[in-house]
Amino acid sequence: MEYRQLGGSGFKVPVLSLGTGTFGGGGEFFKAWGATDVAEASRLVDICLEAGLTMFDSADIYSKGMAEEILGQAIKGRRDAVLISTKGTFRFGPAANDVGSSRYHLIKSVESSLRRLGTDYIDLYQLHGFDAVTPAEEVLSTLENLIRAGKIRYIGCSNFSGWHLMKALSVSERYGFSRYVAHQVYYSLAGRDYEWELMPLGLDQKVGAVVWSPLGWGRLTGKIRRGQPLPADSRLQSKVVTDAGPPIEDERLYQIVDALDEVAKETGKTIPQIALNWLLQRPTVATVIVGARNEEQLRQNLGAVGWNLTVEQVAKLDAASTTTKVYPYWHQAGFKERNPFPTA
Repeated sequence: MEYRQLGGSGFKVPVLSLGTGTFGGGGEFFKAWGATDVAEASRLVDICLEAGLTMFDSADIYSKGMAEEILGQAIKGRRDAVLISTKGTFRFGPAANDVGSSRYHLIKSVESSLRRLGTDYIDLYQLHGFDAVTPAEEVLSTLENLIRAGKIRYIGCSNFSGWHLMKALSVSERYGFSRYVAHQVYYSLAGRDYEWELMPLGLDQKVGAVVWSPLGWGRLTGKIRRGQPLPADSRLQSKVVTDAGPPIEDERLYQIVDALDEVAKETGKTIPQIALNWLLQRPTVATVIVGARNEEQLRQNLGAVGWNLTVEQVAKLDAASTTTKVYPYWHQAGFKERNPFPTA
């Protein structure tokens, strides 16, 4: 398993991390993703550690805390062998202060996550979304205090716009607070908007990408085909899931899958393995979060490392998945001598 430095920090993470969105299966949304119990989670952790995958990603809202609890039990007795990343900010209760990145909610969220995980520190803590109401100074000073207290090692954010992230980095620089070293982002062959602004920002400011939903919200598994119905076990059968996920036009999806099919025949690899390997060759990508309902899916995802697509195969996938950029990105692309950061 390859390890990469996370952003501008000295912290190294495996190129694949295991997401725990399938742990617990609480509520209609997460039940559609999976319902992994403690015994199954422990077996998945065993397989990951055997393969050198040591990082496990969670969030307080995953099955309303059940995912963190199950992860905590699955790693019990081997905390020193694993890296834990988790997230907070989204609503976690009915009260007025049960949402956002205020000092009140962040401290409460971190303390609660620590209890559920059965640990006294979190390796990477990320804000699950941007809070436009709470001043950035309050957010970052709170995170800094949690770092100094030893409860958090590194910090990151998730689903921020470019200006959200740059504003936070500016505040950190102004006051000497710890900087975000990670940005957990949606990025896949089916969704390449990350490349337009956030990737150049990550390169310039040394913020590593932690990629979520690398298989395009379950669309790049190889099970979705032109002219065929959705598989009965697909999470996309749930309207709650599809409504919450990233949109993509059917024909564009089929075009990408066709290209993946071609490369699969050339390499002897599976479609998910090719889609994951493509991501691992992109700038800024530090780790890609893979999910697994069972041992078979996990082992298949682990097969995405240890080899590389050829330059020609990458170009084929790039061409099939490219989209017309919105302004000002299409304009900037015409002046590459002044915009040297690679975004494709």
